[in-house]
Amino acid sequence: MNPGPTATAPAGTGAAPPDALAGYVERVTFRNDDTGFSVMKVRARGHRGEVAVIGTVADVNPGEWIEAKGEWQVDPRHGRQFRAVEVRLAAPDSLEGIEKYLGSGLIHGIGPVYAKKLVERFGRDVFDVIETRSALLMQVEGIGPTRRDRIKSAWAEQRAVRDIMAFLFSHGVSPARAFRIYKRYGERAIQTVRLDPYCLARDIHGIGFLSADRIAERLGIARDSALRARAGVEYALGELTAEGHCAYPRDALVTHTAELLGVDDALVEAAVAAGLSDGRLVARTGPASVPLVYLAPLDLAERELARRLRWLAGGGHPLAGVDPDRAVAWVESRIRLQLAPAQREALRAAMSAKVLVITGGPGVGKTTLVQAIVRVFRARKLRVTLCAPTGRAAKRLAESTGAEAKTIHRLLAFDPASNGFRHGAERPLDTDAVVVDESSMLDVTLAWNLVRAVPRRAALILVGDVDQLPSVGPGMVLRDAIESGAIPVQRLTQVFRQAARSHIVENAHRINEGQMPHIPEVGRDVKTDFYFVEAAEPPQVLDAVVRLVRERIPRRFGFDRMDGIQVLTPMQRGDLGARNLNTVLQAALNPAGASVEKYGTVFRVGDKVMQVENNYDKDVFNGDIGRVVEVRDAEREVRVRFDDRAVVYTFPELDELVLSYAITIHKSQGSEYPCVVIPVHTQHYVMLQRNLLYTAVTRGRKLVVLVGSPKAVGIAVSRAGAGRRVTLLRERLAGTVETDDAPAP
Repeated sequence: MNPGPTATAPAGTGAAPPDALAGYVERVTFRNDDTGFSVMKVRARGHRGEVAVIGTVADVNPGEWIEAKGEWQVDPRHGRQFRAVEVRLAAPDSLEGIEKYLGSGLIHGIGPVYAKKLVERFGRDVFDVIETRSALLMQVEGIGPTRRDRIKSAWAEQRAVRDIMAFLFSHGVSPARAFRIYKRYGERAIQTVRLDPYCLARDIHGIGFLSADRIAERLGIARDSALRARAGVEYALGELTAEGHCAYPRDALVTHTAELLGVDDALVEAAVAAGLSDGRLVARTGPASVPLVYLAPLDLAERELARRLRWLAGGGHPLAGVDPDRAVAWVESRIRLQLAPAQREALRAAMSAKVLVITGGPGVGKTTLVQAIVRVFRARKLRVTLCAPTGRAAKRLAESTGAEAKTIHRLLAFDPASNGFRHGAERPLDTDAVVVDESSMLDVTLAWNLVRAVPRRAALILVGDVDQLPSVGPGMVLRDAIESGAIPVQRLTQVFRQAARSHIVENAHRINEGQMPHIPEVGRDVKTDFYFVEAAEPPQVLDAVVRLVRERIPRRFGFDRMDGIQVLTPMQRGDLGARNLNTVLQAALNPAGASVEKYGTVFRVGDKVMQVENNYDKDVFNGDIGRVVEVRDAEREVRVRFDDRAVVYTFPELDELVLSYAITIHKSQGSEYPCVVIPVHTQHYVMLQRNLLYTAVTRGRKLVVLVGSPKAVGIAVSRAGAGRRVTLLRERLAGTVETDDAPAP
């Protein structure tokens, strides 16, 4: 095995320090995988006992040989230690070191027991046996073909990862991303990154353009290079899609990118032209003849979504021949409820329109209407598929209808072999109707993937509240569908009597109409479902939120402080942002227990956590909330329970999780909670919008508590919304911009 990487810490020294140290790593007492900073106990040559060595290394394991340069120092707390500014690691060559190295957990399939057996059988040749003569491993008792293959595969993967770690580490990148990079590029990782370091920003979660740009600079790529300009354009467009846009005006994109990169407009304009030429970017003409630029995948998704919806709308309805009036009377007798006039009209529309939108606020009977629609279809022996964008929304839909409902991702079934969904145009869903709840959350890409899997014979019904926040991803599918005029729309506006008694429902509608919420006056012994706790300054708001969640709400209303209460906040950053609130609430609600710190976050057994990206291999998706049930230091794993199943994360994969005692209001879409606590303060000024507050309030099922200043609430209520997202879906559906009208695939 070749010597390991040399790492030099960013110390401000001139010539290399004269002190040197060499020996075997006995154990690693501390390691931060984000930075590479490690504390090692080393059995050093020429020293009695163990020596503490601190330094920054790409990776280190017990049993390895270490050669370090640095200086001795005396720490007030930890005593004498060697601070290394340069570290070189090599595989051990003593039998004891080899055994410790193999038994450290580095190679999956080899623990201390098998490490001892392997060293006893093969001695110093064990590394060569694993790498080039692995069949000999089966001479060791307990190792059969399966374990042998696992050991050989893990050894090869470990070597590749260490090489990648050394390469990235030498260019200023945290070794914590190495395994993810290896999984994406395999053995071509180093070659790929050398050719185009900006691929990391495009392909690797957790590595953004700025990090890739630093690597590029270290690799000698000029700041005014065409490669950097083209990557910068795609980065800028990606950032704009993160704000919800599907495209952006070309002139504004050039100016924005040039400022971002610190280069002139001409270089960026050439980069845009090159991207258009090679098909990574697409030019379109928007309203008022404004030139727009799309990332090619988003243009494809938006164009094909519009074409597919129009294609679906033109087919024959599966309920053709059913008498609508008789069907309405029949379903009312079955559900033992008289539908309101608007609900009846919507039910009739669902029996005639191949593609239909049903929209309305809280308490207007959308759930009852969906139940009625499902009954009518199933009475004709037709198959109805129920789905929603998030797991919680799908679960609520299933509970309210008594029928199976899935998330859209699970419904479409991801296929790792093709890196796509199993269901699509060539393998459509076997169904006669698809009902999508919480469809305001549909972004363009998810909507396209769903709609292309709906067969021509089936009806498609989109149900949602168009006044809620638009999707986190790019586009505003529900609003564009409604405003296009190309798809029938049924609006439910009548608030039913039972819902009207709820101050939550009342205030949601007041906020949506631009009015301040009404705070009911109640005595100490009388409970309501809507409260406002006034607090002037952020520290006061923070203190009030903690006391409400930890003590006041559980004591007065009986909600479980972990599972029954959710804090929703407008922003990620700031004193009252999700990040700080999570730190404070974790300390208040779950202060002790087994834990691991990764990526600046402490994950502790019992913590509420949220998945923040789709992981098809683990079958967990962006927005899924779970609880940490176990931290395994030896295996470097964390187990998280999502509903009825446990999912295992390796330590490097923990950047897919965040604490979720507090989440942003955007992330709460599609979910309901028994109780929500909402800090609203002028610190959130940039995010204070009517639809943001409206969405937050409608997440609470039994209790809503606003905490903050009346001024901030007033600002939110008075601001009808941010600027319109740049998208052509509305125009494409209406046929007022170019759309390929060939039959949809």
